[in-house]
Amino acid sequence: MTTTRWWLVRHAPVLGVEGLIYGADDVACDTSDAVSFAALARTLPAEAVWLTSALSRAQLTFEAIRAAGLAAPNAAIEKDLGEQSFGHWQGKSWSEMEQTDPETYHAFWQDPTRSRPPGGESFQDLIMRVGGVLDRVTADHAGRDIVAVSHGGTVRAALSHALELPPEAGMAFTVGTLSVSVIEHVADGLLRGRGGAWRIVHVNRPPKEDRE
Repeated sequence: MTTTRWWLVRHAPVLGVEGLIYGADDVACDTSDAVSFAALARTLPAEAVWLTSALSRAQLTFEAIRAAGLAAPNAAIEKDLGEQSFGHWQGKSWSEMEQTDPETYHAFWQDPTRSRPPGGESFQDLIMRVGGVLDRVTADHAGRDIVAVSHGGTVRAALSHALELPPEAGMAFTVGTLSVSVIEHVADGLLRGRGGAWRIVHVNRPPKEDRE
């Protein structure tokens, strides 16, 4: 069977945005956790296709993994692996949104995984965007390991795509910073003619669990 394995890594913790909706904004991250980065460098496959989103926190996390001792090739930037855009709400708090535009705010929470913030995208939109990357890159690099350093929403979207979940179910996944989730696409065997199928190996594994 042809098996393509995706290693989905969430970026390092962000800085200076506590309580704010930062979404697709380019915000700083903290790459000082040497123990976690060393664990990631031991765990992740060097001989893989490496991808990051276009946001600096994903790229800096990738560079910190390499600096910790992993001889990985340069990572290709996949813009569609970026975090969900909250449009005009980015950089503001939820309470500020409720105070300044209560009608739009309460309408959003009627169906928060399918509603779009003003000028932004829904989580359902994110699933479609990320799923397109997974299908395309899997077809282009069948049988390889693929490491994608991206975002919490991106990882949830990838899991939702793999399991064909409705968006509200996909939001139930916890995805910690610097965690690793692994999914596999199996293209052959009994699945021939169906385009293959996805399976989940593990979700939200902290890097420190992989030190031994």
